[in-house]
Amino acid sequence: MLVLAFDTATAVATVALVRDGEAAAERLTTAARLLAAAQELLDGAGAGPGDVGGIAAGTGPGRYTSLRMGLVTARALSFALAAPVAGVSTLDALAAGAPGALPVIDARRSEVFVLDSGPRVVPAAELRVATGRLCIGDGAIRYREALEAAGAIVPPDDDPRHIPWARHHAALAESFGPAELAEPLYLRAPDADRARARRPG
Repeated sequence: MLVLAFDTATAVATVALVRDGEAAAERLTTAARLLAAAQELLDGAGAGPGDVGGIAAGTGPGRYTSLRMGLVTARALSFALAAPVAGVSTLDALAAGAPGALPVIDARRSEVFVLDSGPRVVPAAELRVATGRLCIGDGAIRYREALEAAGAIVPPDDDPRHIPWARHHAALAESFGPAELAEPLYLRAPDADRARARRPG
């Protein structure tokens, strides 16, 4: 089966074509160019949209707007191509690219999303890591100085392990089903909701 996989939860989006478990093509893109990048991969592989048998989409946690763009795209493609969808955690995909490492995604507001006994959001200043633990992801890059001071190991900024490659989403997809079942993983309320909650009556 040909699987179209993508993740838009972080600042760098990825898209891949995976055929029978093997990555046929993969590239970096942006959430805004997701559809164009997917079509370019299909063209390069000599395949058409009708050849896509399943869609694996990143469910975050991550940037609210770009994450929503990716999941809306997954639902639209699922409808247009009659292809089922599997949602895959962006943290899990990062972890799959560097077994044993701690995935750390920048959550902004001096917080990070981590996969530590389950996904959670923590203040970056309160993140505790074991000495010698490998930390990956854009959060690890942003808070490199604090993590390394605590004894963690953070690869160079351009290390590919910092990127949630879409091929890992395809590999982690356990079951494909209706697109609406691929829900975003929100670990805190969006900024707009928090602002409304602070407004007086």
